[in-house]
Amino acid sequence: MPNSRALRNRFVDAPGSLGERLRVARWERFRRCFPGIEQMSVVDLGGTADMWLRAPLRAKHVHLINLEEHPAELPDWITAEVADVTDPAVAAALGSYDLVFSNSTIEHVGGHNQRRRFVAAVESLAPLHWIQTPYRYFPVEPHFVAPGFQFLPLAARARLVRRWPLVHSRPGSPEEGMNAVINIELLTRAEMRYLFPGSALLSERVLGVTKSLIAVRAEQGPASGAAATG
Repeated sequence: MPNSRALRNRFVDAPGSLGERLRVARWERFRRCFPGIEQMSVVDLGGTADMWLRAPLRAKHVHLINLEEHPAELPDWITAEVADVTDPAVAAALGSYDLVFSNSTIEHVGGHNQRRRFVAAVESLAPLHWIQTPYRYFPVEPHFVAPGFQFLPLAARARLVRRWPLVHSRPGSPEEGMNAVINIELLTRAEMRYLFPGSALLSERVLGVTKSLIAVRAEQGPASGAAATG
């Protein structure tokens, strides 16, 4: 397992890895879309404090909404709660912000109806948004770093995830294997356009191939100089 973790880090997590270089480039693109981010209040749907603490920029205030527990100690510019934003009552109680941010979350919320509730929350919480999700047709499934994994039958994915060396946390039982894969539904360009018809849809590319899609509504045009996808 240590060798598997080191190999995953080399591709995804470690400083200098491909994943880290892509994250830095994404933050720079985000800054171009929202040059006033330092003065903005942000609600992050599905995010973590660690991501913002490592970011090369800082919002005026970030409120994290996640189903996972947050660290007990947070800086004064970050607040957090454990909640499900697809619950309309939760979204209604959150108030309003300048910007909704979400990174690799919408594909986890569990089915089309839940995604529609997620989008309703995005629209109600702020006038601006940045919603990123991995692209279904990128050749490598990003959560498991496995080529073509998303195109396999569900049962095959549940079996393979228990043996694949590049998983973040290897499931220990068939039930855990199914739980690891059943609620990941990567989205297509058509689905993102349908869910965010009033937003610019940007592509994040690796070697010319679309890796992620980003629905953006920004103050200064669709992408502050970046071209929207056709």
